[in-house]
Amino acid sequence: MEKRKRDGVASLTEREQEILQLIWNGLKNREIGARLKISVKTVEAHRANMMKKLRVSNAAQLLKAAIEEGFIRFRRA
Repeated sequence: MEKRKRDGVASLTEREQEILQLIWNGLKNREIGARLKISVKTVEAHRANMMKKLRVSNAAQLLKAAIEEGFIRFRRA
C-alpha cells in the first residue's frame, strides 16, 4: 500500500465514509446534500477533507483508495 494512504479510509469520520459510499453509488453533491439534509458546501467540504486525508487529487483516486482498502466492493461483469 502506498504511503499516501497512511491512515487510509479508516481515518475517515463516519460521515465522510457515508458520503464516500454515496459517491460510489453515483450521487452528485446536490443529491448527497438532499439525502443527508446538509448543504452542498458541506458535502464539498467533506469530499475535500477525504481527499486531503487520503492524499489524492480527484474523485476517481478517492474511490480507488476505498476499493484498495476493501471499504468499497464491486462486482466484475
